[in-house]
Amino acid sequence: MPAQPRLRFSTFFTSGTVALLSVTSLLGTANAQEAPNNASIEEIIVTNQARAYRGDFTDLETPQAIQVLDNELMTQAGVTDLTDALSLSAAVSRQNNFGGLWNSFAVRGFAGDGNLPSNFMVNGFNAGRGFGGSRDIAGIEAVEVLKGPSAALFGRGEPGGTVNLLTKRPTGIAAAQVGISADDFGTVRTEADYSSGLIAERGAVRAVGFYEDGDSFRDTVSYKKYGFFPSALFRIADGTTLTYELEASRQTVPFDRGIVAVDGDPGRLPPSRFLGEPGDGPMDARVVGHQLELNHEINQSWGLLLGANLRDTSLTGFSSDPEFFGSRQQLSVDGRNLTRQRRHRAYDAEYSVFRAELNGDIMTGPLTHRIIAGVDSDRFENDQVFRRYRAPAIGPGTTLQDSYAIDIYAPVYGQFPLPATSPLTDRLEVLKATGIYIQDQINLTEHLQVRVGLRHDDFSQRTTNRFNNRTVTQSDTRVSPQLGIVYTLTGNTSLYSTYGEGFRANSGADFAGRTFDPNQSSSLEAGIKFELMNRQLQGNLAIFEQKQKNMLTADAQNPGFSVAIGEARSRGLEFDVLGRLDDYNLHLSYAYVDAEASRGALDVDFGRQIASGDRLINVPRHTLSTQVSRDLVLAGRPVTVGGGMLYVGERLGETATDFMLPAYTLVRLHAGYELNSSIKLRAEIDNAFDEEYFPNSYAQVWIQPGTPRRVRVSAEVTF
Repeated sequence: MPAQPRLRFSTFFTSGTVALLSVTSLLGTANAQEAPNNASIEEIIVTNQARAYRGDFTDLETPQAIQVLDNELMTQAGVTDLTDALSLSAAVSRQNNFGGLWNSFAVRGFAGDGNLPSNFMVNGFNAGRGFGGSRDIAGIEAVEVLKGPSAALFGRGEPGGTVNLLTKRPTGIAAAQVGISADDFGTVRTEADYSSGLIAERGAVRAVGFYEDGDSFRDTVSYKKYGFFPSALFRIADGTTLTYELEASRQTVPFDRGIVAVDGDPGRLPPSRFLGEPGDGPMDARVVGHQLELNHEINQSWGLLLGANLRDTSLTGFSSDPEFFGSRQQLSVDGRNLTRQRRHRAYDAEYSVFRAELNGDIMTGPLTHRIIAGVDSDRFENDQVFRRYRAPAIGPGTTLQDSYAIDIYAPVYGQFPLPATSPLTDRLEVLKATGIYIQDQINLTEHLQVRVGLRHDDFSQRTTNRFNNRTVTQSDTRVSPQLGIVYTLTGNTSLYSTYGEGFRANSGADFAGRTFDPNQSSSLEAGIKFELMNRQLQGNLAIFEQKQKNMLTADAQNPGFSVAIGEARSRGLEFDVLGRLDDYNLHLSYAYVDAEASRGALDVDFGRQIASGDRLINVPRHTLSTQVSRDLVLAGRPVTVGGGMLYVGERLGETATDFMLPAYTLVRLHAGYELNSSIKLRAEIDNAFDEEYFPNSYAQVWIQPGTPRRVRVSAEVTF
């Protein structure tokens, strides 16, 4: 029997609920009530809710391109998960999403480890690693895209940039919303958001949840997912608050590698064609996370932030995946029958983080120093048990049953008995890291500021192969600098330039059993930021160049193993605008990204030669995302109408080949109507012109088809 996951969802969920109730009980037994006045709300809820690693800087003072996708924009765009939300940022491109079971993206052309989800942060805590499924937007107030490596503060992260999720927290204002939506694929989604008023004048609670159930445009593929995100805020004393948040979610969805290209054409099969096996059942992805923050105002100039996070995730289930090696692939012989592997995964991950940070300002003579200094420590435990059935190389006696094949033109599910899987991987990897960081932004003159940052990390990696009980370890240190300059031209325009470095541990070991050197990245960026029309319209224009080394590539001397010698380069231009112009709400994001290998190497999965200058997979050179809406009045009631457009240029669809995914343009329309002060109705049409498109791929036999035209209606009731 395959190993069972360690995660006990009900136990962790219950412990989180008990913790929430314990914090809530500190607020007293008084009934939820409206705040007695606005001053009380500000005192309890707003005071000292510092944002980790960010300090007290306006956007114009920050020498870095930062894009904020707020809740209103995401609602207008009709997004419900993180992948769709990031489509609003042209600098972000979709990567292999592991059959729809995790978030994977590249920022400015650079992605992280393709065998793990892309890491993202939640309120400044590293929280994306693990196997909890694609992150839903329920409970998220805003998504920040922090471009370029920022390891001088954030620590170990993805090479192209950092994505930070800001959660919905207690406000101290009593409110409740319930929404329901349905689309023409048969999917029904409900959401609820409850905020208490002040409780015993000492704090507040909030609870956000969702449930989604239905079919998809893919044959035989249906799914369920739900999540619960409660939080509580407690004022311990004047200037000191404690916040607790629970994240609990579960998804059950079939593993879906998408469709295959026939003679290099991904459009030969209908986008609905499912080439897996319904008999495998769904994959089961679960996550339970706890986050605790203490904000303390030391004095008017200095504040202290303490935080801890524990996140436990699991992913279990069977899948049937197309085989991508030609010597085993029947499709390359008869053009009809697709050889598949059968796989079973039992993955668990536990991620714990601790953080302590001081921020404030001091004067040295005429100079003002705004300082952020802190220490953080994290531990990532990655436990993987992987079993597989793999078809033999094609020979004279190889049968379709041996190949576990399926007819791509007329699939018959369940045609062959489900093959038994054999052990392939049984590995435990533990990454530990502790970092100390400091940043000083100095006001040299009224118009000129300089930012200097430095971070020192000690990290260790221990990998245990439970097949042979062999353990390999490594430890190392890294220093990550950052240097930036900001010049304020006017009160609403600034110029900036910045340089930063970062690193990320590579997972696994080489032929000799040694762990890999960490992936390293650097970024140089310059731009202009502006705020127009009394700050109603904000934007930035940036140019950048990034470099990356110690990427994993195939070991030419030892087939089946990797070495950390790969190098890549990305350069480009970005233009982002967000705000309001007369009666119109506007969002525009454009990026030109030229990302390519800068050193020849062998591809890890296929063993093909990557030449210097080859494009990086799934990264378009041109991306444009726009969203426009207008507020009107109809029959005396507010109406909102609008639409959006997403253009994604052609992308490389398989490494070290000339297989390209075609460019596509999607149009979205939406309209909302306030029936009364409590009820809002909404209608949306996604992919209005029903364009066939392919957001990402990993190989010509693993191509994700895009969603056809979808109509969705929803209603929201506010209490």
